[in-house]
Amino acid sequence: MDRLVHTALNSISNLRDQRTVSAQNLANMNVPGFRRDLANEGKAFFVEGAEGLTTRALQLESGRHGFSQEAGFLNQTGEPLDLAIADKGYFFIQPGTGGEPALSRRGDLRVAPDGRLTNAAGDALLDEGLQPIVLPPFRHLMVDEAGVITIEPQDGAAGERVQVATLATAIPAEGSLAKGVDGHIRLAEGGVPAPDRQAQVLQGVLEGSNVNPTEELISSIDLQRSFEVNLRMITTAQELDEAGTRLLRMAEG
Repeated sequence: MDRLVHTALNSISNLRDQRTVSAQNLANMNVPGFRRDLANEGKAFFVEGAEGLTTRALQLESGRHGFSQEAGFLNQTGEPLDLAIADKGYFFIQPGTGGEPALSRRGDLRVAPDGRLTNAAGDALLDEGLQPIVLPPFRHLMVDEAGVITIEPQDGAAGERVQVATLATAIPAEGSLAKGVDGHIRLAEGGVPAPDRQAQVLQGVLEGSNVNPTEELISSIDLQRSFEVNLRMITTAQELDEAGTRLLRMAEG
């Protein structure tokens, strides 16, 4: 009977992790460029008992959670500091919380008081040398499809334009990326790929997250129902065990 209980408890444990992923997605549905996390389906492992007898088969998680690389909705904002990448590709960032450089699709940019170009999360955008981009004071800013940043200097002559930096972008190989424990995207083996300028940069466009709220809510309902089924299974196992105990109990008198 304990096998039935352990099977249900293992299922509940996996459902808990899936609900965590679903909650994470819903919490970030309005974050520009967020990539929807996918549940780790894990792998079945056999737990061997005494004398090599196989007693149970449990599903355990292994490896990192995946994430969806589908593009989010592109919203035309007309704001010069709103950038997006068309189709595939990523910007290079230095996370504001520290750590190694990472990849990002977030393009709601800001100019910090010290001139650093960052996104709204405080992550610094990097140039092709993987150094933070620092902009001098400017009147207007233009970014072409290759990521080249050109400005009209604040103290320059009318119509003067100066190229100040080039955004580092890349299109990594399919299946080569993973999210780390800090939530940032890097190569599965660690580090980031070399910038290749293959991604197409769009100015005045902001990409939303690729989370589908309806899909996530339906998934949450299904997970809740599965949780209730497993609880009923544990209750049923208890009732069967008690019934078997009563049958084996010696008659009194």
